[in-house]
Amino acid sequence: MGLKLTKRGKTYYIRGTVAGHSVYETTGTRDKDLADAIRIRKERRLEEQNARGLKAVATFDEAAESYADTGAPTRFILGVRKTDGVMSGLAVRFKGMKLADIKQADLDKAARELYPSASRETLIRQVYTPFVAIWNHAARKEMCDARVWERPRKPKGTNVVRLATTTRSGTAPVEYDYAARFVAAMSPDPAMLMTFLFFTGLRPIEAFALRAEDVNVDKQWFVVRSSKTGQPRGVPLHSFLCGWLPALVERGLSAEDGALFRTPRGEPYGIVQDGGGGLKTAIKGARKRSGITDISPYTARHTVSTGLVVAGVHPHIKDQILGHAADDMSRHYTNVPQAPLIEAINKLPFGAFAKLPWVDAPADWFGKLAEGTGKRTDLEDRRKA
Repeated sequence: MGLKLTKRGKTYYIRGTVAGHSVYETTGTRDKDLADAIRIRKERRLEEQNARGLKAVATFDEAAESYADTGAPTRFILGVRKTDGVMSGLAVRFKGMKLADIKQADLDKAARELYPSASRETLIRQVYTPFVAIWNHAARKEMCDARVWERPRKPKGTNVVRLATTTRSGTAPVEYDYAARFVAAMSPDPAMLMTFLFFTGLRPIEAFALRAEDVNVDKQWFVVRSSKTGQPRGVPLHSFLCGWLPALVERGLSAEDGALFRTPRGEPYGIVQDGGGGLKTAIKGARKRSGITDISPYTARHTVSTGLVVAGVHPHIKDQILGHAADDMSRHYTNVPQAPLIEAINKLPFGAFAKLPWVDAPADWFGKLAEGTGKRTDLEDRRKA
């Protein structure tokens, strides 16, 4: 039958069947010649796929689009540059390139071209990690073969002296007593979210998206439906969290949006790709009030990881908690609380956090502000009462 052009309004659509594949999709253009070129390319692609298989024709941008459909973060995959409004990211850099043709050297070259002066850590976070997440997703969809990709390595040796360097906030762990001092300088609502991060190791964007219905306090377990890997996972709840989370769960279940965490204004946190996003204002204020400037939302993830290692937790258990492991067994038991993970997370110390003023009755502190926040001094007044 082949593919034909049809017109709906002013836009051309492709319709028909090729090699058993039924197609009905927009070309996204009003130009008939361009639409016909798109039709021809689509038809040839389906014929080639039928003859050689999906792995022979699947492209990186197709894999990236499929990955994005899972709800996974896409900031470094496809975004608009603030400077000139031009689309950028991995999907643009590898657009049209077949997965089967991409080599390690192509990935390394893309990293250098996208971020020519970036540090090793930045390249890993903004290029290699999202690239590997897309590739693993594509492999699960049988769009390509599973592969091991190398990330930039740290330089060997200890005789290299660096002068006048600065460490980016959030790239190193801190002591829990130190973290508690910082969180104590935050308004209660963002403080609850930051405390949650310090006892789960979640990525900030995962916490922003949490819904009350996915938290089971009684079983010390919750489910992250959308993660950086594009796969859901179950996460253990520290016993300390179980003491005050029920109030947040109850609030979330009674709200239409179901959000577990809310701002002091009572609004759910926006889903901001990567980094602190919706917590930036709260972090900035806490730094000013506490004098502590080396803590950000991602500090919590590094702190949990290091705390589990210090506590002697097996690397496999640690990786499952942090979402590094994505094997089929882990995904199959997403909703099933796992005792070894709960036992491991409970090894994190919480003494200093237990002294935060809102812990005993969190619902009484919803919407309150830290002292020094505008003209309101809710926490200060409450302490004096």
